[in-house]
Amino acid sequence: MTAQQLKNSILLMAVQGKLVPQDPNDEPASVLLERIHAEKERLIKEKKIKREKTGEMSLNLKPTRDIAAFLGNLKNDAEHCQRLLIGFALETHNEQMNAEDKLNRKNLDFIVLNSLNDKGAGFRCDTNKISIIDHQGKTDYPLKSKAEVAADIVDRLVKDLNSK
Repeated sequence: MTAQQLKNSILLMAVQGKLVPQDPNDEPASVLLERIHAEKERLIKEKKIKREKTGEMSLNLKPTRDIAAFLGNLKNDAEHCQRLLIGFALETHNEQMNAEDKLNRKNLDFIVLNSLNDKGAGFRCDTNKISIIDHQGKTDYPLKSKAEVAADIVDRLVKDLNSK
């Protein structure tokens, strides 16, 4: 399977809701969006916010189920133990320690660490610098275009899938 075929397969599964077990108690994203719209309209009607941009706005959200931890726990079952689970961490301090904690706590196979401390990496730029951390150690990648970073992640994913 090529990297492009893998990407297309993962995207198709995501759209179909087949990447994670679906909880019938979870509401679809469309319902959440409708509730957000209704809440915004209610706040405008009550003159708590104005339509034009003035100042900061906030939206109160309730925590949802930790999908990565849920999937990590599934890997303890014989049926799911061959699945590959990766995560992402965006850290501003104690980067490696926090990423390794997440790797272990959520039972991930590897985690992609993004740092906001590296010049030219992160948001508002076309480049990024990552590290991939697994249970054997850490691999640092140089600053690259985001497309090249994505290719590095997919290459690592394919390599690990082929070794399972």
